[in-house]
Amino acid sequence: METTGLADPAPVIQTFFVDEDMRDKLLLDAVVTVVDAKHIWQHWDAEEVQEQIAFADVVLLNKTDLVTDGELAELEKRIRAMNAMGKIHRTQNAELAMDALLGVKAFDLNRALEIEPDFLGEHEHEHDVTVTSVAIVESGAIDGNKFSDWIEELLRTQGPNIFRTKGILNIAGKDERFVFQGVHMMFDGRPDRAWKATETPKNELVFIGRNLNETQLREDFHRCLV
Repeated sequence: METTGLADPAPVIQTFFVDEDMRDKLLLDAVVTVVDAKHIWQHWDAEEVQEQIAFADVVLLNKTDLVTDGELAELEKRIRAMNAMGKIHRTQNAELAMDALLGVKAFDLNRALEIEPDFLGEHEHEHDVTVTSVAIVESGAIDGNKFSDWIEELLRTQGPNIFRTKGILNIAGKDERFVFQGVHMMFDGRPDRAWKATETPKNELVFIGRNLNETQLREDFHRCLV
């Protein structure tokens, strides 16, 4: 499904959540955004541009042959500050192997946040950009009721500014991981596979949105710990 130009991807994504026929018969594999490395700076402050980057599971950083290595590095840093979840591919003429775009299951709850070691590392935030990414990684167990009450209130009051939510939780008293994700005020979560013997159960969350209060998010989440 393609949306051309500076389209808002949120309504398309939400259709896969709320339309029963769509949900039962189709899989939302990934949200792919193409970024024009040569001309993006002319449009960087546009809300549609920032939102497309924020919603992306996969980013094609295209026209890399038309900019310098330094410009590419700066652009990747800016994209990563806005979106800690997206996989970035550098391309020319948007050429990329199809297996990097199709069947990646980047939006699949059952494979949510199969995280590389540095996936939720510390990322520099650009203070002149209102769209940012907040990553929280915490050990310990979560009180499921406290977390449910908190996330419902957070999305009810701040949902319009929270584009994407995604994470894995270690719920107290449960042997399985709990995986979840949301788009604006829509939220879905379910038990996943059991924790592996080689894994240390922990909590990993990502919030992507506009004017996020990172300090408040962290404090509120800590209150959900057992």
